[in-house]
Amino acid sequence: MLKQEGPRKNKPRFKKEKPEYDQKVIDIARVTRVVKGGKRFSFRTAVVIGNKKGKVGVGVAKGPDMRIATEKAYANAKKNMIIINFKGNTIPYSVYQKLGSAKVLLKPAAKGHGIVAGGAVRIVMNFAGISDVSSKMLGSKNKLNNARATIKALKQFAAKKTRERILEEEKEKNIKKVKEKKK
Repeated sequence: MLKQEGPRKNKPRFKKEKPEYDQKVIDIARVTRVVKGGKRFSFRTAVVIGNKKGKVGVGVAKGPDMRIATEKAYANAKKNMIIINFKGNTIPYSVYQKLGSAKVLLKPAAKGHGIVAGGAVRIVMNFAGISDVSSKMLGSKNKLNNARATIKALKQFAAKKTRERILEEEKEKNIKKVKEKKK
């Protein structure tokens, strides 16, 4: 056996950078567009990202390749990230939120109870850093809608400055919708 000597001894050949946020793909769909001469396939991915310290976001994007779609969804999630204020490992009070047909009920839990949630809600709670919570998904089985409904429910616990910014953005969106309807 050859013995390694010199500057590379016991050192890895490359350092793997740790990403800024943890990410998990919650949904992948192959989307088809019919054009003259056939069909065009692309992929739509939904991604949840977070730092497990109160920052979490959900993003969705399309791309010709799954890798490209995932990268675009990551960027979208980073753009739509919220900051949550909570003390301890649970949420301060129960909250019920509806988004489209997806309904999510979140309840605080005792220390050590764990995350009692299904699918997308569990992933969002884990990446937000909330470790003790009970939840129930009502209505929709769609992972993306349930994740978005969970984010909307968690916005109620957002930091005050973030909450004010969110309310301003929602007002602007509503004003744009009204203007578009008038046209």
